[in-house]
Amino acid sequence: MANKKIGTQSVKLSNPPSFISSATIVGPKEGKGPLKDYFDIILTDDTYGEKSWEKAECKMFQDSINLALKKVNLQINDIDYLLGGDLLNQIITASFAARQFNVPTLGLYGACSTMAEGLSLGAMLIDGEYADNVIITTSSHFSTAERQYRFPLEQGVQRPFTSQWTVTGSGSSILSSKGEGPYITHITIGKVIDLGIKDANNMGAAMAPAAADTIITHFNDTGFTIDDYDLIITGDMARVGRNILLDLLNKEGYNIDSKYKDCGIEIFDETQDVHSGGSGAGCSSVVLNSWLLSKIKNGVYNRVLFIATGALLSPTSSQQGESIPAIAHAVTICKNF
Repeated sequence: MANKKIGTQSVKLSNPPSFISSATIVGPKEGKGPLKDYFDIILTDDTYGEKSWEKAECKMFQDSINLALKKVNLQINDIDYLLGGDLLNQIITASFAARQFNVPTLGLYGACSTMAEGLSLGAMLIDGEYADNVIITTSSHFSTAERQYRFPLEQGVQRPFTSQWTVTGSGSSILSSKGEGPYITHITIGKVIDLGIKDANNMGAAMAPAAADTIITHFNDTGFTIDDYDLIITGDMARVGRNILLDLLNKEGYNIDSKYKDCGIEIFDETQDVHSGGSGAGCSSVVLNSWLLSKIKNGVYNRVLFIATGALLSPTSSQQGESIPAIAHAVTICKNF
């Protein structure tokens, strides 16, 4: 029986797993933003000494795993499962990086929602006593994503102000059955929502309905209210999606404005010319594994609802005129439980 399922889409964990380590690597632009003091490694060159941007992203993925392990004196053979994903065709970053690690691997694709998807599955593996230590890693790179989803950088195509800047970065979390927190206590798995948005340069509009659906479902399933949370943070609505999300929630009677932040807004400041804000599988991952976990550990926030959103488009679907389905997954992260 599904004794741990609550409501329609949520799970309450009996043995909440703990974050025991985290690591982040970001590109030069991200390293000049407002969260620069929280990142472990800031690259001076977004090729990371490699011959291509794709190889650079793979190296970031590998190195964030190694750094997270090093921080807690673990070896890769102490990890039961690696859960990872990225934005590139057939998640080649995660798969190619996993060649270097002799560890059971589950490749995930949720676009920019992949970190929350990985945390959800990793937490359930530990809570179900299928694993003691799980590492979750995601990545993205501005240059690899730009030429896959939009235009070659050499063309210098002008970007509309609704567009988002794919974050160059990789973040890793190690969840464990042992540890002193922060803990994952509740999970809400999202549904695919598609309201017909076709503009690949306006992903915030495509993802906002999915975020609203997951947030409302989370409150209905768990019985939590806005007052139960110190912070509600999405990734990556950016400025356009943020406003749409707040409007959608307000219409349903949920006013989260005073407790709401977005990873795509927090990672860059308004002087960095990123238009609407940041995005990418690495965006919410590096914000979570640096600034956010630091604030929770220090007691600034005691209970946080972390919702990562993903626009589930592909170059093929866009070229064929398809709309953009989206999804959002939510996890409750607590300093104590």
